[in-house]
Amino acid sequence: MGSQTGEKIVVDGITIPTQAELLNMPESDYMNEAQQAFFKHLLKEREAQLRSNAGETAEHLRENSIVPDPADRATIEEEHALELRTRDRERKLLKKVQEALRRLENGEYGWCEETGDPIGIPRLLARPTATLSLEAQQRRELRQKLYGN
Repeated sequence: MGSQTGEKIVVDGITIPTQAELLNMPESDYMNEAQQAFFKHLLKEREAQLRSNAGETAEHLRENSIVPDPADRATIEEEHALELRTRDRERKLLKKVQEALRRLENGEYGWCEETGDPIGIPRLLARPTATLSLEAQQRRELRQKLYGN
């Protein structure tokens, strides 16, 4: 976030804090206006990047070059298959990013959907689409490991 020259980013009249500033904010300021603006900006950037990637893939797959050599053709087909798998993962991530933006608009972002506790700034920086606190996520993974689904 922020430019190389250290200029501040202002969105909707709110100065976007740096990650360091975000981490130094007191817990009592959790999900204040500046923090929400930071994550909204971060998620919007991710959304734009994912959409751009999808457009590039579509354009790349439309390029129909005739390759007479079967080995070259197989290599190209494998590259396309890998690219499509990557875009499928990104499509799922895009959906999560859009859900996170919706939660931001609803005032639900940053709060564990299972316990209602804060997810925490460090976890949100690592995984901006997180919907569970670390403890709730660990409990869910343990349940899945023990009981399946």
